[in-house]
Amino acid sequence: MKPQTNRESVAAALLPRSHPPENETSGISSISGAVFNVSTCMIGAGIMSVPATLKVLGLIPGFFVILMMAFLVEVTVEFLLRYTNYSGEANTYAGVMAESFGKFGSVSLQICVMISNLGALIIYLIIIGDVLSGNQSEGVVHMGILQECFGFQWWNSRPYSLLFVVIFVMLPLLLLPRVESLGHASAVSILLAVVFVVISSGMAVYTMIQGKTPQLRLVPDFTDGLPSVFNLFTTIPVLATAFACHVTIHPVRAELGKQSDMSTAVRISLVLSVVIYLAVGFVGYLLFGDSIMADMLVNFDQTSNLPGGLMINAIVRLSYALHLMLVFPVIFYTLRANMDEMIFPRKSLLANDTTRFVSLTCVLLAFIYVVAIALPNIWYFFQFMGSTTVACIAFVFPGAIVLRDVHGICTRKDRIMAIMVVILAVVTSVIAISTNLYSLFGNTLSQN
Repeated sequence: MKPQTNRESVAAALLPRSHPPENETSGISSISGAVFNVSTCMIGAGIMSVPATLKVLGLIPGFFVILMMAFLVEVTVEFLLRYTNYSGEANTYAGVMAESFGKFGSVSLQICVMISNLGALIIYLIIIGDVLSGNQSEGVVHMGILQECFGFQWWNSRPYSLLFVVIFVMLPLLLLPRVESLGHASAVSILLAVVFVVISSGMAVYTMIQGKTPQLRLVPDFTDGLPSVFNLFTTIPVLATAFACHVTIHPVRAELGKQSDMSTAVRISLVLSVVIYLAVGFVGYLLFGDSIMADMLVNFDQTSNLPGGLMINAIVRLSYALHLMLVFPVIFYTLRANMDEMIFPRKSLLANDTTRFVSLTCVLLAFIYVVAIALPNIWYFFQFMGSTTVACIAFVFPGAIVLRDVHGICTRKDRIMAIMVVILAVVTSVIAISTNLYSLFGNTLSQN
C-alpha cells in the first residue's frame, strides 16, 4: 500500500493503522464485540473510585450524577457519529476535528488522547503492582497477594512481578494487529468485572445480615461550609474519566459489519457500565462507609469478617487485577495508533511495517513500566492532567464540533445541548482543579 498523503494521515489519526480507510474496509465485527470493546474501555480504573464519589455526594445525588454523566456521554458520542464520514472523508475522531478546526484541531485531540491514555495505562500498572506486591503508604505496609502467599521474596517485589506481567501477559496481547482480535479478551475482562461485583455484593449482604453495616449518607455533608460545596465538584472529573470512551468509538466502528449499529452498541455499553458502577458504588460504600479510600481496592487489604475472609479478599483483588490486564491492551491500541501518526505521519500502515510496529510497542510499554515503578503513586498527577484532557475529549471537543457545524446539519436543540455540555465541562473542571490545589497547598501551609 502506498504511503498516505497529508490529508489521509490526519484523518487516520485515531483509526487502527492495520486497516485501510473506511470505504475500503469490509466489516468483520459483530455488535456484541463492539459492546465488549467499548464497555472494556469504560470499566477501567475509574470503577474503584466510584464508592468514594458516593461518600462525597451521598447516595441519592451520587446515583443521579452517575445517570447524568452516562446521558451526557451518550449525547456527545452521538454528536461525533453524526459528523463522522458525513463528507465521505472524516471517518475518525481526528478527521472530524480536522474537518472542523484544521490541523490545530486534530493535533489538540492527539495530545489530549496521548496524555490521558498514557496516564491511565501507568495507573493500571500501579494498581496491578499494588495487588500483586502491595505498597507502603504513610508508614503502613499493605501486603500484596504474592507476599501473603509466599512472604517477602526478591522475585515478588513490585519491579519483578510487574516485569513478569508486562512480558508474559501484556506484550502478547499488544502484538495483535487488530482491535477485533481483543474481542474475546474484552469479554473476559467484563466477566471479571461482574465477578468482582458479585463477590463484593455477597460480602455486603453478609455484612447486612450480621448487622455490621456502617451508617450511609444519603445527601452531602455540608458541615465544613463552602469548601464542602466546592468539594462536590471534584467527583465530576472522576465519573467523567470512568465513562469516557470517545477515542475507542471510531476504531471499533470501523470494524462493525453494519456501522450504523455503533449507536446501539454505545447505548448498550452505557447501560452495562451504569449498572456495574451503581452496584460497585453502593456495595463499596455499604461495606466500608466513610472509611472508603479513593482506591477502593486498598480497603480489601483489611481482614474481613467473612469465613475465609483472606481468601475472599484475595479473589476480589486478583479478579480486578486480571480485569485491568485485559483492559490495558484496548487502551494501548489507541495510544499506539495515535503516537505512530504523530511521529510517522508519512509512513505506510503501521501493521505493514513489522519493525516499526514492534519497536513502537516495546518502547511505549517500557516507558509505562519504568514510570509505574519509579512513581508508584500518581493519583494526583492523573487527576489534574487526565481529568482535564478527558473533559476536552469527552465534552468540550464534541460540543465545539457541533457549534462549528461545518456541514450545517445541527439543530437548535443540538446547539443548546452543546453549549450546556461545554460550559458544564469547563466550569466543573476549573472548580475541581482549584479545589484540589487549595486543599493540597492549604494543608502544606497549615503544617508549616
